[in-house]
Formats: sequence, C-alpha cells, structure tokens
Amino acid sequence: MTWSFSIGKFAGTVVRIHVTFFLLLIWIWFMHYRIGGAAAAWEGVAFILAIFACVVLHEFGHAMAARHYGIRTPDITLLPIGGLARLERMPEEPRQELFIAVAGPLVNVIIAALIIVALGGLTGTERMLQVEDPRTNFLVRLAGVNIFLVLFNMIPAFPMDGGRVLRALLATRLTWARATQIAANIGQGLAFLFGFLGLLYNPLLIFIAIFVYLAAAAEAQNAQIRDISNSLLTGDVMITEFATLERSSTIGEAIDRLLATTQSEFPVLDTGGHLDGLLTRNDMIAALKETGPEAPVVGAMRSDVPTVHRRQSLTEGFRLMQEKNAPAVAVVDSGGRLVGLLTHETIGEMMMVRSAMPDAFRLWRGRTRGPLVRRS
Repeated sequence: MTWSFSIGKFAGTVVRIHVTFFLLLIWIWFMHYRIGGAAAAWEGVAFILAIFACVVLHEFGHAMAARHYGIRTPDITLLPIGGLARLERMPEEPRQELFIAVAGPLVNVIIAALIIVALGGLTGTERMLQVEDPRTNFLVRLAGVNIFLVLFNMIPAFPMDGGRVLRALLATRLTWARATQIAANIGQGLAFLFGFLGLLYNPLLIFIAIFVYLAAAAEAQNAQIRDISNSLLTGDVMITEFATLERSSTIGEAIDRLLATTQSEFPVLDTGGHLDGLLTRNDMIAALKETGPEAPVVGAMRSDVPTVHRRQSLTEGFRLMQEKNAPAVAVVDSGGRLVGLLTHETIGEMMMVRSAMPDAFRLWRGRTRGPLVRRS
C-alpha cells in the first residue's frame, strides 16, 4: 500500500504503518491536551497505541490461521480506521475462510478476558463502556475497546470479519461469486448508513463508510474474476501485440518505446525469444534519473516475473498475479517462448466486456476456448 512504511517483520509478515496514522496521533494529542494538559495528551496517545497493538494482534490472528492452510500474509498495514492483513490468496474452501475470519475477533476476546482476570473481575460493564472517559482505569477502557472490536468486526457485512463469516456460510449453498455479491451488497448498504450517521454525529464514520464501500466493491469484482477465470484459458485474455526490448537495449531506447506505445510493462527477451525480465514504466523512469539514458535495461528490469503456460486456466495466471503482487504475468508456449502478457488492464477489460454484453461474452468464450483446447 502506498504512503506506508515498514516498522519490522514478524513471523514472516511485514508490519507497515500508513502515514495518516500519525495524523490520528496528532489529533488525539491535541484534543486531550485541550482537556487536561500535557499529561492527559500523552496518556491519550498511549491509549491509542495500546488499541492499535491489539489491532495488530487481531490481524496476526488472521495471519496465523491462514498459515495453517498454507496461505502467507505478506504484510499488515495499520490505518487510522484499523488494520488490514493482505493474504497472498483467498482460501479455497468456505470452512477455511470461516476459521480465518473468526481467528481475529477471537484474539480480542482473549485480550479482554486476560485484562478482566488481571483486574480480578472488577471491571464492570458500565465502566468498560466509558472508553472515552480518561478518568476511567486505562486497562478497563482497553478491555472495553477489545469487546467493541469483536462486536464491530462481527457485523455480518463485507468486508468486516462478520461479512467473511457470512460469505463462508452462504458459499456452502451458493457459488462463491454469488455469496460474495450478497455479502458485498450488505456491506455497501452498511457503508451508506455509516456515511449518514457520520454526517450527523462523527465525521470518522464517513471515512469508515468510504473504506467499507470500496473494499466491498473490490472484493465483489475479485470474486467475479475468479468465477470467470475457471472457464477461461490464459491465452484467451493475454495481450498478443506488444513492444519488447533486447538485453542490449538502453534505458533511452526503452523511453522511446514508452512514448511510442501505450504500454506500461516491457518484456526483455533473449535472442531465442525467451523472457529475461520485465521493465515497468516506474522502473524505467527511476533508472533514467539515477543512471541516465545510456544505462542498459538489464540493470533496471525485474527478473522475478511469474510465468504461466498459455493453455493453463486463467485462474492460475490471476493467482500468480495476486500472490507475487506482480504488474504482469508472462504467458509462454510449450517451448518457453513469450507469446503474451497478462495484466490488470486486460483482466479489467475482460470484465467490462462481460458486464456490457454477458450473453455475447459467453458465446465468445465458447468459440475461443474450444479451438485452444483441441490444439493442446
């Protein structure tokens, strides 16, 4: 995620903080300073940091549960509205997603229980509800926040954990795409409610509403892509007309290609037509600034480009793109020669075509897939 930086790597997962998180700390410090001076301000900041420590543990609950099923979590990002754990791929079975979704709130239940036990059970429900009152015991407030996190996250609307639980339960009877669409629609409806309440009571709810709406829409689109990908080959969607670079090409020559085409990714090929690397527009511009136009492209290209055979399912190409967080996937033939590129843009265009003419898309899919299968 852009505008975030790493604060460390734990159990194979990078923990990142978005820069807007510090704006939240500054705002908390200033509001508490106006009420009780410097001491209250620093206590307010400490309380927020304690809350987000619980949020990190919540996200690691998801990460550890996902690891049980062989799914890595490359990073966890802290935002002012909470945490976001990025899984390398989605669970393959509903029961797996159910277990992963419940693991996060379960961590908050354990934290709240440990605090209550440590205080000898003398917290009291009314005191735990007073999370905004600095006169209430620090740990009592923290226990109350953890209980709130459980209740909020288990709202049955995507993308909250409760929405993922709902999708997992629906997916036992419906298709994955249909289950996701229902959970996403509920999430977007909830986003409008949050936005309305934010206008009346708390502006922070407006930001939560925007995040919930966009996340629900993105997840619904990903589910649709997965559903379509199961019946398409990578060769059906790949780009076949594109400019390439040679190993001997310079950054200056790459810039000329960039300006002459609409491409953002340029394959670097050897003399046999095999892929050596991929030079993206951003890498190209960075190299131009640092080393100049005469530098060879091999010094700036990415060599860890995922590859997929043209007759493999589009699901495999999409999975590689997500797991590797790659700008493109190289599509090769049986001889390992590059025959196409799979990019986010081509997948997006496929979705637009399907949305515009679903019946025609199904007919086209049948025509394109048949000959490809017969020639394999």
